[in-house]
Amino acid sequence: GQSGLGKSTMVNTLFKSKVSRKATQPGREERIPKTVQLQSVTHVIEEKGVKMKLTVTDTPGFGDQINNENCWDPIIKYINEQYERYLREEILIARKRKIPDTRVHGCVYFVPPTGHWLRPLDLEFMRRLSKIVNVVPVIAKADTLTLEERAEFKQRIQRDLKAHAISVYPQEDFDEDPDDRALNDRIREKIPFAVVGADQEHQVNGKRVLGRKTKWGIIE
Repeated sequence: GQSGLGKSTMVNTLFKSKVSRKATQPGREERIPKTVQLQSVTHVIEEKGVKMKLTVTDTPGFGDQINNENCWDPIIKYINEQYERYLREEILIARKRKIPDTRVHGCVYFVPPTGHWLRPLDLEFMRRLSKIVNVVPVIAKADTLTLEERAEFKQRIQRDLKAHAISVYPQEDFDEDPDDRALNDRIREKIPFAVVGADQEHQVNGKRVLGRKTKWGIIE
């Protein structure tokens, strides 16, 4: 997604830690370069004793240019390169016991909260990406829309995706048994997810929650 949609904040909210972009000096906010330069940051995060290696690949400044022609090329090239690298390791006779997995397993695509429809840029990008990676479209900064606008925007996006034959995650190939299908259908109804990112904690009814404080309350 483009700059300023809260991508880094959202990733930090999801994993409850600063996983997106390490600052060069502690305590100093890093200036984010506005280039379509892919940056990968790997962390080992632990929750309830379970360790997971998480790599966040950020695409700062995608779609910010005046001419966005073929701006998806570096991203698509990067994803394909990771598949090839993994495959090369896998077909070696003396294979490593643990092949380092740099493949991109999912792409969260941030849609600006215009409340109208998907831009041709978003549609074209998702169409190309959905062929090579699991795409999860989300409405960024969804607290800027009213509930009615949000519901209408979701329906429009669903119609657009269907009209342009863009298959987003979970794809129908995953509906192998009835239980999977029932769960996936419930997820599909909610796509695109409406998200709000926040890295500040607030006290609500004696409980600390992540959210944003406004004049009229806290958005959790």
